[in-house]
Amino acid sequence: MRIYKMETLKIIKIGGNIIDNEQVLDDFLKQFSLIKGLKILVHGGGKLATQLAEKTGVRVNMVDGRRITNLETLDIITMVYAGKINKNIVAKLQAFHCNAIGFTGADGNSIISTKRPVKEIDFGFVGDVEKVNTKTLQILLEHKVTPVFCAITHDNNGQLLNTNADTIASELAIGFAKDFKTELYYCFEKNGVLKDINDDFSVIENINLENYQKLIDTKVISDGMLPKLNNCFHAIKNNVEKICIGKPEMLFKQKIKCTTIKQ
Repeated sequence: MRIYKMETLKIIKIGGNIIDNEQVLDDFLKQFSLIKGLKILVHGGGKLATQLAEKTGVRVNMVDGRRITNLETLDIITMVYAGKINKNIVAKLQAFHCNAIGFTGADGNSIISTKRPVKEIDFGFVGDVEKVNTKTLQILLEHKVTPVFCAITHDNNGQLLNTNADTIASELAIGFAKDFKTELYYCFEKNGVLKDINDDFSVIENINLENYQKLIDTKVISDGMLPKLNNCFHAIKNNVEKICIGKPEMLFKQKIKCTTIKQ
């Protein structure tokens, strides 16, 4: 096995703002294919799973923006995330001469999760990541193949689990940190974490543990941004070299504002 410590591995997560717009997705993947060096792409599900559920009469149940995943819902998101969206992305990357393979956590036994325990809310077949196995993925990376992960893992007992894509990205970055200089990028529709949600230019360019707590206490950061930033700080505490949040342009252009997470 090669020694990787001096190589950089980029883990890049994209969400619905890219996935739901075919032209935006094409533009992103074309640019992604040009990124030099080792890389892994992680994607969420966008709106397609909800649209398919509605068409097939499966009730969509969301609590605080999180999907309750019963068995019918799990079937739909598996078809959509691991099938339609994942394979569409892989096919487009091949067209852009970026050799890629689509993954769930079950493939190569790469990400093992446990079913989330019931506390106040029963989220159903939702997984919390327990372990990342990098051996198979390292072989692919060594041969310049790009893994593309959807938001599905497994429990090592035959059960697939719906799993937060932000968490998958951070856990992959942590899992590879012992062998690579890992960099984690969360791409979404804003320029970064904002002081004022209505002002897209009010980017907080650096967040560390000290000012993070102040931003929470003053309600500058709340709601959906909290889980994303918690994933960021979990990663930075576990030897991930660099973490950035912002628009996809931060990957491809210099001097583009974004939010950098630091210790």
